[in-house]
Amino acid sequence: MPHSPGRYDDRNGYLFLTPTLLVLGVFTLLPIFYTLFLCFQKVQLLGEIRYEFVGWRNFEQLIQDDRLWIAVKNTIEYVVIVVPTQTILALTLAITLNAGIRAQQAWRVLFFLPTVTSSAVLTLIFMWIYNADGLLNHFLAGLGLPTYNWLGDPAVALKGIMLMNIWATAPLYMVIYLAALQDIPRSLYEAAEIDGAGAWDKLFHITLPLLEPVTFFVMTMGVIGTFQLFDQSYIFSKGSGGPNNSTLTIVLLIYQYVFRDLQLGYAAAVSAVLAGLIISVTLIQRQFFKVKSLEE
Repeated sequence: MPHSPGRYDDRNGYLFLTPTLLVLGVFTLLPIFYTLFLCFQKVQLLGEIRYEFVGWRNFEQLIQDDRLWIAVKNTIEYVVIVVPTQTILALTLAITLNAGIRAQQAWRVLFFLPTVTSSAVLTLIFMWIYNADGLLNHFLAGLGLPTYNWLGDPAVALKGIMLMNIWATAPLYMVIYLAALQDIPRSLYEAAEIDGAGAWDKLFHITLPLLEPVTFFVMTMGVIGTFQLFDQSYIFSKGSGGPNNSTLTIVLLIYQYVFRDLQLGYAAAVSAVLAGLIISVTLIQRQFFKVKSLEE
């Protein structure tokens, strides 16, 4: 009996999905379940690998871990400052480029260059700029402003990483905003102009409301990326999170627990905390944008 076209199409669809599902399962789902398993284990890594079930002991240890709370504080401070700043900067650059300025294509390429540059290379360049005798301090001194020990002062070390990442990541979100701006019908602005709307009226009543889904996406990706800060902090502090734990982030702490202290089970518990933070902040953002949309 011949197969019906619908059943045949379904079978082919699942066949084409199989490679993607295998990759997703092996590199995403399995690590997630393995991490959840490790959260309740004490793992012996030297010699023969052995697992010892310890229940909630790893999570109880989290409460008394002072370095974890320092890492959480640093990471949240980094997220709270970087995400809004890079979003506003990206939107401002996109609106400026969309306004029809001269050499628009050249400006796009120039702004986007930091995004395609290796993160490690950018970090090394900025370490040279942040040097006590570097370009930034010379620039500040020339303006009569105070200079800082950007690499050695706990009060400003994390701020230096913030400046670097805002400069490096805002252009990526600028391109996303620029694509969204070009999808807004020009007729909406023309109608608003006929009604006497000024530039600010068009921005707050047409542009920003229509860009709200894009802003949610940009901020969500920004939150996920900033919570996972590792390589810049590692290079800046040579893996220590210094000076005085001022650049210690959650991911860097996980790295230290796994590769320096060989505490795989405890590191998995810290990873679970990080995942919980990212999911919680993302859901809060989603709820905020949903409520805002209902109000409008």
